[in-house]
Amino acid sequence: MTTWKIDPAHSEIEFKVKHLMITNVTGHFAQYDATLTASKDDFSDASISFEADVNSVSTKNSQRDEHLKSPDFFDAANHPKITFKSTEVKKKDAETFVLKGDLTIRGTTRPVELNVEYAGITVDPYGQTKAGFELSGKINRKDFGLTWSATTEAGGLVVSDDVRLVLAVQMIKQA
Repeated sequence: MTTWKIDPAHSEIEFKVKHLMITNVTGHFAQYDATLTASKDDFSDASISFEADVNSVSTKNSQRDEHLKSPDFFDAANHPKITFKSTEVKKKDAETFVLKGDLTIRGTTRPVELNVEYAGITVDPYGQTKAGFELSGKINRKDFGLTWSATTEAGGLVVSDDVRLVLAVQMIKQA
């Protein structure tokens, strides 16, 4: 069994939400951890666990970030972590996988499915073996209890229910 740990200096954990239904607001988590274990070199039997610190959320707007941490959204005081635990990895071809797992946000756990593109393995200048992955998917925020909503004067939504997940992940092979 080989264990891999996420390299936070070379990874990005982002989400995108439509604002006023015309543009995307991008947010990310600055503090997170992930572990991947696999016995097969092609990662087809991988098991993945991930957690993000809700208080590290950033959308480049401190007022919005504080609102996201509030009970209207993530409720960071009562639910400081977002977690993911894989339940299945389905290999489609050498570079494409479907990752299924349980995502927990705000104390609510729901099954999610992420598309994974495997970019390969390389050795960095410091002798560390690294594997690269791009993950994407979509969730409905209301499925996780993030139900705050507002409408514009014209009746349009301020924040979309759909949240796109976009992750660029570099994993470091552990000795």
